[in-house]
Amino acid sequence: MSTSTITQPNASVTDRDQAEEHIASLCFRTGPSRLIGAELEFTVHHADDPARPLELETLRRALGPHAPATIAPGSPQETLDNGTPVTVEPGGQVEISSAPFRSLAALYAATEGDRRQLARLLATEGLVLGEHGLDPWRSPRRLLRTPRFNALEKAFDRTGTAGRVMMCNTAGLQACVDAGEPQQLADRWAALYSAGPALMAAFATSHRQGGIDTGWRSARMRAWFGVDRELTRAIELGDDPAHAWARHALAAPLLCVRRDGRDWDAPNGLTFNDWIDGALDTPPTTEDLEYHLTLLFPPIRPRGYLEVRCLDAQPGNEWIAPIAVIAALLADDETTSLTRDLAAPGAGRWEQAARDGFTDAGVARAAHAVLDLAVRRLDRTTLDVPTRARVARVVEERLSKESATGH
Repeated sequence: MSTSTITQPNASVTDRDQAEEHIASLCFRTGPSRLIGAELEFTVHHADDPARPLELETLRRALGPHAPATIAPGSPQETLDNGTPVTVEPGGQVEISSAPFRSLAALYAATEGDRRQLARLLATEGLVLGEHGLDPWRSPRRLLRTPRFNALEKAFDRTGTAGRVMMCNTAGLQACVDAGEPQQLADRWAALYSAGPALMAAFATSHRQGGIDTGWRSARMRAWFGVDRELTRAIELGDDPAHAWARHALAAPLLCVRRDGRDWDAPNGLTFNDWIDGALDTPPTTEDLEYHLTLLFPPIRPRGYLEVRCLDAQPGNEWIAPIAVIAALLADDETTSLTRDLAAPGAGRWEQAARDGFTDAGVARAAHAVLDLAVRRLDRTTLDVPTRARVARVVEERLSKESATGH
């Protein structure tokens, strides 16, 4: 078996073992745990009528020089004042993705400043940022027409309508944290995997869709789980996360194949392993492999760092609460290990957490224990005392509200 890595830029990938090594080295970069980042995504609505359809031209005018080229070809694509770029998702959702920061306090100050600036820009055209993980009013309607999104929609349509909802109507909050040193990696992954369902339930904001109650605490995650589960299911990676993830990624179906022109459709059922084995006319390259990795959507995803993708968008500045909780739970090895133990009753209960929230006893027990630990360990983050107190209040409100009403 070959274990050498691929060193040439954009080299052809013709060997499964080399592909596995490439993914393992790319997706799990180990080292000191110092950095944290966040990605904030929002649906966008007319302030006077949130159910009215959004038009790209209105969004273009509002964003001005900050508009991405996907909606404004030739745009200078200026970042917001604190350096955050603005991107736009297929249904017109806007997203700001922070740089990695060494300090949670610095992350909060910069990203919250840019969130507020984004809200001001949208207000010039009578638009507001949504406060839910799923558009509560509108049906899915795709505004962006790109080869990538065309191919994704075609692939998702094979399994129903969930893919269109996911692409056009959902808005998430992502935390990005370092993978840690080699000896920390398995524990940090396991802590996030175990605590994920509890965090998802506690911070769910998306029970309504199309003006009705869906019966799910996070209907956003219902949409994600409604897509091909090989693309979206949570992966328990065990003691060798890097290679376990690599094997999973290579066996996952292709969603698109980049080509010249607008047709990026992938043959139904083809995996990346199949492509390596010669299923298409030309072999894949390392760029194709790395692009494929961006089209896998599990609740916890390795991208060189660990990306927590199971959180709904939060209202206003409350996005800092789940981000601070995750930072606190990974603040040191002892807390990380304790998180894994306390989260055990809810571990693996992803669909139950998304659907039932705290009416699932295991998820409820895990959430109360894990969030109590996080609040007690907030002093191990760099947040100031008033911000820590605000986070603790948000956590308490979410726990009591979810326990009382499920929403």
